[in-house]
This record gives sequence, C-alpha cells and structure tokens, in this order.
Amino acid sequence: MGYTCIQKDGVFKMKAWFQRFMSGRYGSDTFGNFLCVTALVCLVIGLFVGIFYYIGLLLLLYAYFRMLSRNVHKRYAENIAFMQKTAGVRAKFGQLQQRFALRKTYRYFSCPHCRQQVRVPKGRGKISITCPKCGTQFIKKS
Repeated sequence: MGYTCIQKDGVFKMKAWFQRFMSGRYGSDTFGNFLCVTALVCLVIGLFVGIFYYIGLLLLLYAYFRMLSRNVHKRYAENIAFMQKTAGVRAKFGQLQQRFALRKTYRYFSCPHCRQQVRVPKGRGKISITCPKCGTQFIKKS
C-alpha cells in the first residue's frame, strides 16, 4: 500500500493509517444501521427512564463491535437473518411509501368483497371498478 504523501500536519498519514485499520473490517449494514437508530431512541428515552440509557449504550457498543469486526462471514449471516425476519415489515413500508408518492395521480380503494387494494387514476368522475382478484364490480368517485 505505499503511501508516500505525508503532509506536515499528518493529514495524509492519518488517512493512510485509518485505511489500513479498516481494511478487512465489516463496516456498516442494514442491521448495524437499525442498531444505531434503536440505540439513539433508547438513549433519548433514557433521559426520562434510566434503564433505557444503559440499553442504548449496550446497543451502540454492539453496533460498533459489528462495524469493526473482522469476522465478515458471521456479520453477513447476522444481517441476512435480520433482513429475512423484517422482510414483511419493510415490504409494507415500501408499499406505503409508493402509495404516498403516487397520491396526486391515483386513488386507492378496497374491494368490498375480498378487501383487495385497487388503484385507479384520479379525476375520472364516477367509475365502475372491477376487482382483479375476485371480479366484483363496484362504483366509486375517483
């Protein structure tokens, strides 16, 4: 890794040291980000309820441990397990985010028979909507 640029104040030297230190480390991932955010929430709640402060500190320490770990395979397996367990929640939030982004051009209705969500364009007046799942027709104002 030959770093030959050394400035008087040691900026380049420190950067090279940090790059050597972090090489082979796991770094941040989705589970680590979740741990950091949860730790922050616990620390804020800990201002009022003491036990949450210590829980937040432990979560933060574990997040840093994961980031600095050299056991990449184990940290990767932990992240995959976290992603599998939270897939349903993340999918639901993704749907809500998409629905919020399209709120100006589409309206969403539930089928009265099977509760399937149906998306129709806005501004078409009263329209007959056919459910794609069960075939039930119902009339709504878009």
